[in-house]
Amino acid sequence: MSSSDKYVEDAVTEEVEKSTREHFGSRLGFILVSAGCAIGLGNVWRFPYITGEYGGAAFIIMYLVFLVILGLPIMTMEFAVGRASRASAAGAMQKLAPGKKWGWYSWVALVGNFMLMMFYTVVCGWMLDYIVKMATGTFSGMDSSAVATVFSNALANPGEQVAWMLITVALGLLVCSLGLQRGVERVSKVMMVALLFIMVLLAVRSVTLPGSAAGLEFYLVPNFGNLAQDASGNFSWAHLGDAIYAAMGQAFFTLSLGISSMEIFGSRVGKSHTLQSEALRICGLDTFVALVAGLIIFPACFAFSVNPGSGPSLVFVTLPSVFEQMPLGQLWGALFFVFMSFAALSTVIAVFENLISFVMEKWDLSRRASVVRVGILIALLSLPCALGFNVWSGVQLPGIGDIQSIEDFVVSNNLLPLGSLAYVIFCTTRLGWGWKGYLAEANTGVGVKVPAWARGWFTFGIPVLIVCILVMGYVPKIMAWAGMA
Repeated sequence: MSSSDKYVEDAVTEEVEKSTREHFGSRLGFILVSAGCAIGLGNVWRFPYITGEYGGAAFIIMYLVFLVILGLPIMTMEFAVGRASRASAAGAMQKLAPGKKWGWYSWVALVGNFMLMMFYTVVCGWMLDYIVKMATGTFSGMDSSAVATVFSNALANPGEQVAWMLITVALGLLVCSLGLQRGVERVSKVMMVALLFIMVLLAVRSVTLPGSAAGLEFYLVPNFGNLAQDASGNFSWAHLGDAIYAAMGQAFFTLSLGISSMEIFGSRVGKSHTLQSEALRICGLDTFVALVAGLIIFPACFAFSVNPGSGPSLVFVTLPSVFEQMPLGQLWGALFFVFMSFAALSTVIAVFENLISFVMEKWDLSRRASVVRVGILIALLSLPCALGFNVWSGVQLPGIGDIQSIEDFVVSNNLLPLGSLAYVIFCTTRLGWGWKGYLAEANTGVGVKVPAWARGWFTFGIPVLIVCILVMGYVPKIMAWAGMA
């Protein structure tokens, strides 16, 4: 068959698929929805505080290196499996490697996406709650200790936790019920554009605050000695190892790889551009959001003499008190949590769409029936996390923590790395689809291609890094368990 005949055949096949299966209305829609799935609390909550903990700019450089050599290749694999199979995780691998018994992975993807939403909907609810609190002046005149009391009281209130979780679930389901183009794509475009606009506005305000220059220097000028300095300012190999693991883990986890969160969107995009090009654009947008989040937070923290390495409490305890010290702080604080909510909701909508598509294809159900089933399940499964800070606060796992921490540990430390390892094996070895099939699909279209010489790194280097992430995630848990023995 000539190349022109092959092109015509591919075009005809794609048109037939579009008539029987939902596809994106535009390439921009695919990029923004995929980026919305990647852009989430890992960018705007976790990234700033771990950057603060590990010394600023030097940590960012290390993070970017791991993003390119680890996160980007796995993203292209998820996209390639989706685009080649034109199926959700429910049947993609079986379709590409018939007879090789990869059906088990579909259940890993299903469980992973449900478990992610079991705690993500609750945290997204906190963001929505804080929009209201900031806009109505709840934090007016409060210092960080008073803000911390408001936050702890909210966690201790089961009605408040469940209500905001249900609002999050309802919003996600409403968007997905409208369909891929009319709902997910259209709403995600609006949210992403608004998110980027609000971010830039907040960043400009933050960097123009008196005293913000020290924060910009900390954030943008590399000091590699900071990577190995412990809290006392002394050199520490352990701290350096923690910094490397944090950078590696952030580059890996920020893209939500390993549970087919990206695969579904690859299955609904055309073949005009290479998947490396698409993944670069999405990773670039994801990184831009994370970096600008730092431009919002670090100059503001330094301007008001606040520790930028204050951990997870940075967003919910430290920053509200910072905004209260700014002129028009109530407005800026409300805008900040609108931005945070858009980042979280974009992930919620994308993962809901993944779950709904899975159910539609696995059990041949309509979108409406799938939305109802997925919605009921997520609402019920999210209850333990919502109640885990109050009614069920006594449920603790030694070395890990409360219900939210347990769910996060199962997803982040187990399902994401193991699922990503499965994708690497599937795309690079004869046990699955194989390198030739993956490379041909990834390099179809115009744009940056995956080089054939990278096979060694993809086959051996990436699995080694994934195993390191998996093992290093367990080391502190094992040490804690050993100390309790």
